[in-house]
Amino acid sequence: MSRKRITRVRKTSGSRTRRAGGRARTTGGTNPTDRADFLARAWGMEVEAAERYASFADAMDEHNNHDVAELFRKLARIEQLHADQLLEGPLAGRAPVLPPGGIRWKGGEGPETAEHGELHYRMQPYHALQIALVCEKRANKFFATYASTTSDARLRDTAREMAAEEMEHVHLIEDWLERTPPPEKDWEHDPDPPLESD
Repeated sequence: MSRKRITRVRKTSGSRTRRAGGRARTTGGTNPTDRADFLARAWGMEVEAAERYASFADAMDEHNNHDVAELFRKLARIEQLHADQLLEGPLAGRAPVLPPGGIRWKGGEGPETAEHGELHYRMQPYHALQIALVCEKRANKFFATYASTTSDARLRDTAREMAAEEMEHVHLIEDWLERTPPPEKDWEHDPDPPLESD
């Protein structure tokens, strides 16, 4: 087996997503200031999540982990579908104009964006679903928290609706996890590991 170059690999955690260095990422971000800002954040969050899952799929393909790559592609399609639904509904077909560099989130990335540090080249589909579950829970918390703090009744209703949708996604992934075999205890053991590099 040829040795492959990998950049950052790390064992996936079970229930919390952590940044490299072990710190838990803060859920959510700065509060949207109006309906347009709120919808831009909601749309941007879904697009960012789709792009991250797609990049994860490419990384898994590089390491010949095609089952997990396909699962990440499926998750990317689901997140893109959510973004498209926002465009067809509340955004009335007009994609928000995002600021240069994207939306600024407290903690650096959107609530629904998976961490690069959670990838491992030998990870199993079960791990990928765990990552997705954490992301969906953070998205639900973001919308639920906003709904409970905004004084704008219209935005409150929209945020509650989005929180409920994210909770549906949480339940779907939990069901998916129940049907997915957990990995063997030695899942990350590789008798011929690739060379690590910076």
